[in-house]
Amino acid sequence: MGWGASGARQRRRDVAPSRRVTSRPAAAQHLGDLARLRRVRDRIDREYAQPLDVEALARGAHMSAGHLSRQFRLAYGESPYAYLMTRRIERAMALLRRGGLSVTDVCFAVGCSSLGTFSTRFTELVGVPPSVYRREAAGATAGMPPCVAKQVTKPIRNREAPVPSGT
Repeated sequence: MGWGASGARQRRRDVAPSRRVTSRPAAAQHLGDLARLRRVRDRIDREYAQPLDVEALARGAHMSAGHLSRQFRLAYGESPYAYLMTRRIERAMALLRRGGLSVTDVCFAVGCSSLGTFSTRFTELVGVPPSVYRREAAGATAGMPPCVAKQVTKPIRNREAPVPSGT
């Protein structure tokens, strides 16, 4: 009896899966995700001193927290939380270089709520505790244009400070 519905199903099974689904909707979805991830990153850059968590960022991007974390890591090489902490430490470094604020004041000014966590994270990324950085960095960038000082002293997450050896 002709091809009928079962014949059409058979022909669809014979076609390779990549041929059945066009890449256009997947590409559009991917571009949409990248745009949302860029907005999340921009929000972190703008609101680093505010209490931000992955769930709130995910709600703002209309994604689940797990999906946001996975996609953010794929796009930027680090989790949203790690990116946020890197921005906070970067800003703290600038405030400590400028002087006039205690380490505790800087900690709260950049949005950290725990001095211990701030000091630990700062030391991991920069290589020295914030109090030592404040003392040593004040003169290190003297006479340097702020844009150059920022680039030279920027913490780089994937190149975290080496642990000093006990020799």
